[in-house]
Amino acid sequence: MFAVVGCSDCEALWVVEGRPDTTSCPRCGKRRQFEKLKKFAETESADAAKNVRSVMQQRRAGHDGDLADFATMSERAMEAGPDEAEFLTAAGINAKAVEAAGDRADGDGRSLSKREAVETAVRELDRPTEEEVVAFAAEHGVEQAYVERTLSKLRRAGAVTETDGRYRLL
Repeated sequence: MFAVVGCSDCEALWVVEGRPDTTSCPRCGKRRQFEKLKKFAETESADAAKNVRSVMQQRRAGHDGDLADFATMSERAMEAGPDEAEFLTAAGINAKAVEAAGDRADGDGRSLSKREAVETAVRELDRPTEEEVVAFAAEHGVEQAYVERTLSKLRRAGAVTETDGRYRLL
């Protein structure tokens, strides 16, 4: 059960779930006994209660014409105003650079440090050669010289082994 209730001090409307002993106004913070609050509507679903509250707020604002439900208002709000590129440009940010960074981040869903890229290549590829490790790490922005140094260090530390030009973690 959901109820649309109002505050007698600031006239805010909000939705209350169930029948709590007390509830607080989200605008002014005044705590009141639920039973003493004015209940404008009672519904079975949260969406229905949100719609009632939405219509009541629109009427208060003087919009008696085409009253939209909560979901429609949300869609309209998303369509209003500038799109993301316009917003970023207005803020002095290069929108194309942001998009490119997002594309890089979406690659495989993980961001690896240089060392993690080398270790992940050895762990996930099936007994990779140095060239395969270099190729994997290059996809994560790691240069070949770093991969070669790291593989050498991992071999000396006993973390990987190389047999017939193929690597595996120990």
